[in-house]
Amino acid sequence: MTSPAPTPLDVLRTTFGYGSFRPHQAEIVDAALAGRDVLAVMPTSAGKSICYQVPALVLAARGTGLTLVVSPLISLMADQVGALRQAGVAASFLNSTLGASERASVLHGVASGALALLYVAPERLDDPAFLECVSACGVGLLAVDEAHCISQWGNDFRPSYQRIIDFVDRLPARPPVMALTATATRAVRRDIHEALGLRDPLVVLASFDRPNLSFAVARPHGAAEKDRTLVAFCRQRAERSGIVYCSSRRAVEEVCELLRDEGLLATRYHAGLTPEERERNQDDFLYDRSRVMVATNAFGMGIDKSNVSYVVHYNLPLSLENYYQEAGRAGRDGTRAECLLLYSPGDVHTAEFLLSRSEPREDLTLEQRAVLAERDAERLRQMVFYATTTDCLRAHILRYFGEEAPAYCGNCSNCLTDFEEVDATTDALKVVSCVARIAQRGRSAGAATVVDVLRGSRGEKVLRRGFDTLSTYGIMADVPARRVRAILDELVFRGVLARTAGDYPTIELTEASGAFLRREAPWDEPFMLKVARGEPRVARIAAAPDKTRAATDVAELDELGRALYDELSDLRGELAREQGVPAYFIFSNATLVDMCAKRPHDVDGLLGVSGVGAKKAERYGELFLARIAEATGAGA
Repeated sequence: MTSPAPTPLDVLRTTFGYGSFRPHQAEIVDAALAGRDVLAVMPTSAGKSICYQVPALVLAARGTGLTLVVSPLISLMADQVGALRQAGVAASFLNSTLGASERASVLHGVASGALALLYVAPERLDDPAFLECVSACGVGLLAVDEAHCISQWGNDFRPSYQRIIDFVDRLPARPPVMALTATATRAVRRDIHEALGLRDPLVVLASFDRPNLSFAVARPHGAAEKDRTLVAFCRQRAERSGIVYCSSRRAVEEVCELLRDEGLLATRYHAGLTPEERERNQDDFLYDRSRVMVATNAFGMGIDKSNVSYVVHYNLPLSLENYYQEAGRAGRDGTRAECLLLYSPGDVHTAEFLLSRSEPREDLTLEQRAVLAERDAERLRQMVFYATTTDCLRAHILRYFGEEAPAYCGNCSNCLTDFEEVDATTDALKVVSCVARIAQRGRSAGAATVVDVLRGSRGEKVLRRGFDTLSTYGIMADVPARRVRAILDELVFRGVLARTAGDYPTIELTEASGAFLRREAPWDEPFMLKVARGEPRVARIAAAPDKTRAATDVAELDELGRALYDELSDLRGELAREQGVPAYFIFSNATLVDMCAKRPHDVDGLLGVSGVGAKKAERYGELFLARIAEATGAGA
């Protein structure tokens, strides 16, 4: 008598080691197993992969077909398949990195029914031999990851994604189709629905909130201070993995060299490197040989490294969509992680330049291109609003994505900073007057020069251009340069002044400047400015937990737990090096933290740790239990 097929919860607990599903996962899994299409928009770390991996194993146990996962990300395929094999799952992938014999081996596994789950690049679906092979064995579920790539209005449009529906139509029997993405506007969701031919899908729009992430914006003045801020931040986290995003290849090179000069284990990633170096550097980061990855936004898509503890944006991203996706690569395992944006007004000019240099979309009409250009400009404006607001950063992000949020989160730099409103009307008038006096002479000047004039600098540039003879020269000599610059930036933000485009942006008057100087409506109210009082407070951290309760961060552990975490991290590293796999393939940071909180003394207790499934308990249980007993004295 054959045993009944496992339930989804059985698979989740036995294979993946999780006691319960995260929000929305169970309903998505149930819908797929019931043969219903799904469209799920879930943020990074919400557990999208579980939504198709669990059904894949249930379907395999039932003998009702292979699960295909379409993904544009070669690195993600290898990453997820490696992790699945650690958990004892029969999974493989097909993409351009495989040779002919390797492809033949994978197809043999499909034909023989040995595989439960297969990741494929979208281009592979065009291959008649592949269609014939999977048609013969049967497809039980088709999951389309990064489904926003199907939309022409998405940032990562892939024409090959629009041919997925042709593949589905050629199958002998149509499987349920599951479309998953981390970000999708209403228009993109509509495109996904239509381009995949979804039939009465279950639509899931998960919360975008990532409670384990803290958000911060720092506003260093000048390149030197920005570099000092970055180095100090990374040095304080030298034993943790982090990503530093830069807007250009040149910035990546310079920042990587800066961090290396400071003794930090940094590597780099951008499109100008050879494929061999990119792969080597990426592996160094994944395997923790390099702690910091300095990269353009070409890095990170599909990198499922769970132990990234922080993400720093050295330059301003082009949109909040980009920022949240990139920042979201921190804390994927649920442990606390930090997201820091280093903002300087000059970054806006760089971002505008990058938008102006983007390749024109030949598949769009001139009118459509104009609409996209305006949309890009508006996205950049919203990004600047985020970088300059004094309101809750988390609330700002969530409201941008159409989600209601409280005005205070207690875990962002703005919520943890005391601000006071000051009347800066007189100083603001002085700044605008200075720009007007420069313009009266038929000249223009950048923000730094305007500040120098107002503070009475004897710098060569000021004297050579005769700006020391202006009536506004030195009228703010007693005001710190940081404060003058903050007022100038706020005037630009409110439209009283403007910053020009070009290689050397200057500060110019606007139509509102005259009314502001005359104190005419709507500029007849005081010019109030929010300024910080002191440094941000530290976020409150919960007290150390009871041994039986799951912990989510090393900081929540007691002294013995933190020491044990170091011991288990070392053991994990030894095992990873022996096997030639990333450390998080063995156990994630979150699993180690929970292990240190619960301190199991036998296999049953180990299986109660979040992220420890039967296969991993069998493979690693004896080693980890012995190390726990040794560290806690339980074996004495």
